[in-house]
Amino acid sequence: MIAYERAFSRRSDRDCNWRLSGIGKVIARRFATEGATTVICSRSADRIEPAADDIEHALPDDTPGTVHPVECDVTSASDVRALVDVTLTDFDGIDILVNNAGGAQGNDGKLHTISEDTWADNLALNLTGPYLCSREVIPPMAEADGGSIIHVSTANAAIGIGASAYSAAKAGLYSLSRSIAVHYGTFNIRSNVLSLGTILTESRRETREEADGDPYQELRDETALGRLGQPAEIADAVLFLASPCSSFITGANIPADGGLTAGVSQVFHRAANDIDEQPVRDEIP
Repeated sequence: MIAYERAFSRRSDRDCNWRLSGIGKVIARRFATEGATTVICSRSADRIEPAADDIEHALPDDTPGTVHPVECDVTSASDVRALVDVTLTDFDGIDILVNNAGGAQGNDGKLHTISEDTWADNLALNLTGPYLCSREVIPPMAEADGGSIIHVSTANAAIGIGASAYSAAKAGLYSLSRSIAVHYGTFNIRSNVLSLGTILTESRRETREEADGDPYQELRDETALGRLGQPAEIADAVLFLASPCSSFITGANIPADGGLTAGVSQVFHRAANDIDEQPVRDEIP
């Protein structure tokens, strides 16, 4: 871990750029802690300014990194271009882009119940936004020493869970990322997808804890590790993909889902494979 942090610090005087969300806030703090000049954005000025203040206040006093909020709707080509223009003008280039935009929009469920507007809204936020952001940062990355683009996706893109429009849009990120990887690898631009499982964000905690009994047992049973992910674990994974420690990884889809997509639920494996029985060496044939 120490070597990992030192490796990243060699590039920490450059810039990062992504859209704000609950997980994005933790990612931003993690990058700033490593010394990165970090530009965060949201379509709402009322959200982005307080978020930047929260991140700054949470940083240690000796943190070399900084956080800079910018109002931007990532589904708007003109907004994204203005965001990148400001970043390039005010700072020394862009090394890292984290496409963290996402979320199911509207009444998104079974396909036959989804309106055209809901379908379009989901594609706009979850796929068009990352396309617009990637398109704008690729030329300046190519002019410099390359860069790393990380697209935050979901396990929904790999297995049928629900939210059909959202899942389809997030699945498109993998194809988009692979195209970027093969078209711009000669310029040392890497592109990877990080597919998340169930992460215990503050908003999920607030909604789930209103339920009776254990509000998380069903979700824990879906994962091989038997627990939910923490936002800090996602921030560490994003940092790894941004750092030189992952310099030979591109075009990949990396699950950060606790084993959600590795197999069927823990309920099945408890019945079929005695997974709660601790393995001992005496059992080795």
